[in-house]
Amino acid sequence: MLIRYETLVDLDAIHDLTSTAFKPMPYSDGTEAEIVRRLRAAGDLKISLVAEQDGEIVGHVAFSPVTIDGAHDGWFGLGPISVKPERQRQGIGKALIARGLELLKERGASGCALIGNPEIYSRVGFSSDGQLKYLDLDTRLVQRIVFRGPPPSGMLQFAPAFES
Repeated sequence: MLIRYETLVDLDAIHDLTSTAFKPMPYSDGTEAEIVRRLRAAGDLKISLVAEQDGEIVGHVAFSPVTIDGAHDGWFGLGPISVKPERQRQGIGKALIARGLELLKERGASGCALIGNPEIYSRVGFSSDGQLKYLDLDTRLVQRIVFRGPPPSGMLQFAPAFES
């Protein structure tokens, strides 16, 4: 499996993969594929990686800037992340996340945040101390991984593409 940056020829495959991967998820509102397109169009898709196997895109992950209490301070958000349904639970998502986090560190990022299941994302180093908040969600779901500086506290805000 090859993990690489997206290219222009991948855009439709990423859109289709994201739609397919999120369709059966009970927490999905069906906007994830459009969020990726809006992030890209706004210039907020700072890292967009695909997992390719035998010429087929089987996974994708997006990273975009976030603010905490209105300040960017080098923080990024992970997501959406998509893996072809029949290829889930095979380490593809974990590999995409690990590579994306490496790239963020190399670029001097302070850290990365996400909204997600703690049982899943703790496996790749994310955790919550209850100090990072998002809307009225349980703070256990609002997780972060710190690369440098103190752990953040305050209200997490994702790129505008997530709000549309």
